[in-house]
Amino acid sequence: MTKRIFDGVVPSFLLHDIAQRHPELTTLLQTIITTQKIANAANKLALKKKKKKLGSGKGDVLIYDAKNTQRRPGTKARFEGEPAVSDKIVNDAYEFQRMFREFLKQRFGLNSLDNAGHDLVGTVHFGKNYNNAFMSNLTMTYGDGDGVVFALFVLIDVIGHEMAHALCELTSGLDYYGESGALNESFSDVFGVCFRQWYFKLTADKDSWLVGPGIFTAKVKGVALRSMLNPGTAYNDPANLGKDPQPDHYSKLYRGSGDNGGVHINSGIPNKAFATWARAVGGNAWEIPLGVWYETNCGVGHVGPNCDFTTWAKKTIENANKMCPQHVASLKAAWTAVGVAF
Repeated sequence: MTKRIFDGVVPSFLLHDIAQRHPELTTLLQTIITTQKIANAANKLALKKKKKKLGSGKGDVLIYDAKNTQRRPGTKARFEGEPAVSDKIVNDAYEFQRMFREFLKQRFGLNSLDNAGHDLVGTVHFGKNYNNAFMSNLTMTYGDGDGVVFALFVLIDVIGHEMAHALCELTSGLDYYGESGALNESFSDVFGVCFRQWYFKLTADKDSWLVGPGIFTAKVKGVALRSMLNPGTAYNDPANLGKDPQPDHYSKLYRGSGDNGGVHINSGIPNKAFATWARAVGGNAWEIPLGVWYETNCGVGHVGPNCDFTTWAKKTIENANKMCPQHVASLKAAWTAVGVAF
């Protein structure tokens, strides 16, 4: 079993690529090393708690400030029910985590991530020019970016993406390698983007379907980390990033060992299937389409940790037949369009 202990929202392979182009940005490699160290240590504890009701609080939002150190959680910055402070990053982290809790409650009836009132803890201003955001041990950590390549990490869909990894770990526990790992990443992309659409009241036809718009500085030729609707088009910047490597069809599946067997790279395939189907269904993607995806990964009879693309597609169709039979044909068409058999 391979658990998610290597990356934050920015994959290690991308940080390595950027570091090769910007050897002067020593913070890039430091980010990789620090993220791995923290995540490995924290997940030893997190895996012991897997599928257990943690119930460590009242589901409160607790935001701390690391003040550009690597000490976590840091100094108290803003806790549940307290007024806004002068730091926009603190306020945004508080607001987005609070609303993610509300999204879980309204949409799925959950009491926090574990459905038992686990406090939503976040640490902002982690490290100096730290180029990532990640969740470990059900706690969020945000860097500030280097201001050269990365501009900002306290973004609503980034928060939704990382917190959805916790939902996955507490339910299906999708193995973080190969196709199951790509489904793990894709589920987080789906959840994060649907959370953004819910927050801003965007229907499926009005959203960009980008993952992390605003994460790059204006110096970068790229709009986001990934494009769900058009995988492989999020960035094309030989000087800073290289070319977005995501395939949009199963025939182009990355089969190497990098990126943990392509967990971020190949997530473009199920991402495109979801975005295509959501637009065919119309209306709000966080309603029917996300409901089917949630049931597939987190509901009764959810997929197992070694699920591959075909098994996932079959399970979504099975759930759609129960939940929204009128939309099964368009779901099958979406899977066919990306070359995934069912």
